[in-house]
Amino acid sequence: MQGVDEIRDILGRAIEELHGEGLEPDILLVGPGFLEYAAGMLRDCRLRIYKIEELGYDAVVADSKYLGQMKRASRRISVEPLLKESEMWEELKKLEV
Repeated sequence: MQGVDEIRDILGRAIEELHGEGLEPDILLVGPGFLEYAAGMLRDCRLRIYKIEELGYDAVVADSKYLGQMKRASRRISVEPLLKESEMWEELKKLEV
């Protein structure tokens, strides 16, 4: 599934950004929408995963040692734009009949 590959890439970039700042991302806070969309990909993830209802379609990758202490200790990502893009492409395919 292309969307899952995109999520994997976005998550990988967020992790690399945190590593680049000298941090060690070790947790992933996920909303139920994000979890529903990317559950299969998250099984291979080497982060501790916590479901947070309030995050909806978003996720936050973070270094738990600094979460809440430093603004740059986390990155927030969302699958909602990818879902909207997929819906748009589906609608366009219907129009091409």
